[in-house]
Amino acid sequence: MKLFVEGRKNVFQQIQLKLSVRKEHKRIWIHTASLGEYEQAVPIIEGVLALHPTSEIIVSFFSPSGYEIKKNNPYAKLTTYLPLDTKTNAKKFIEAIQPDIALFIKYEIWPNYLEQLKKRKIPTYLISANFRKNQFLFNPLGGFMFEALKSFTHIFVQHQDSLHLLKDKGIHHVSVSGDTRFDRVYQQLQMQNKLAFAEEFKQQKLCMVCGSTWPEDETLLLELIHKNPELKFIIAPHEVEKKRIHSLTEKLKTSYILHSQLQKSSLRDKQVLIIDNIGLLSKLYAYADIAYVGGAAGNTGLHNILEPATFGVPIIIGENHKKFPEADLLIKEKALFSVTDPQALQTIVKKLVMDTEFRIDTGKNSFRFIEKNRGAKSRVMMEIKEKIF
Repeated sequence: MKLFVEGRKNVFQQIQLKLSVRKEHKRIWIHTASLGEYEQAVPIIEGVLALHPTSEIIVSFFSPSGYEIKKNNPYAKLTTYLPLDTKTNAKKFIEAIQPDIALFIKYEIWPNYLEQLKKRKIPTYLISANFRKNQFLFNPLGGFMFEALKSFTHIFVQHQDSLHLLKDKGIHHVSVSGDTRFDRVYQQLQMQNKLAFAEEFKQQKLCMVCGSTWPEDETLLLELIHKNPELKFIIAPHEVEKKRIHSLTEKLKTSYILHSQLQKSSLRDKQVLIIDNIGLLSKLYAYADIAYVGGAAGNTGLHNILEPATFGVPIIIGENHKKFPEADLLIKEKALFSVTDPQALQTIVKKLVMDTEFRIDTGKNSFRFIEKNRGAKSRVMMEIKEKIF
């Protein structure tokens, strides 16, 4: 909360320092809520810069968890918090950054900013949006949010369900592009994913990578770990504060090592490796034979299941995934399993461990799902490039 408040105090001074008053190049403003939405924006940012390398990219965040991690990203001339959505802030911010086009990602609908952009006839797009009938903007109290949708030049949605929902409500400037996350995660395969410490830890054993876990997820996992000493486990908790890590380690009844202590002990004889820092998870999935993705054992929200799918890995999650359509799609593709309790988790892991062909085929289903859903980037770029250039 402190970062949320303090970070917004110097926004306009920061703009003055980073952006010249007199524009020399096209300015593309991209607003994201947090880290996940930023990752969805990256393929579009790269597409813009590929077409016109001198474009000035402005990235704004709502959440400190996104801003603090990506405030030094390599793309943007300016990365900033978005001031709260008041008429005064919206007018002042847009006048300060002078965007030629505005791109909002997924759920970012800010009525005052959208009104100001529309008044100035600045092309404005909502990208990789996803709508459900029970969302706030479709009930009477959310009418002002629904009206704001009409300010977008065009809305790109992930699925046909969202398209039909909006059209039934009278919103017709909409098309299905797919989700740019598929393009983003697929890029990971072109990167250098080797981690020497992970290779040393895994050796020739089967390894389960557990990403973005919360305490509810670890309650499921602990029994599995203790009953399967032949399996290696890499756990990357969503929160890595010392208190949080200590809470996890004191429950472990097996050998473990923290990533921050790699120099103090041998990796080979440990069953569990705990990643107590951030930024490694997307590479760690390259070492997974099975992946567990956190967030759905409780109510915090399912984390990124597309990252392990990209590496062709069978995926396991908790039971609370109704708001995440990609989970249902992966279940239908026989690539993902949802479990309700430790016994269910033990059963599916045993099947994946004992039946090599089943494990490999399940992983192939994951990868095929990523491959066939790529392409949102090109569909979006086809539409917006004419507005930019």
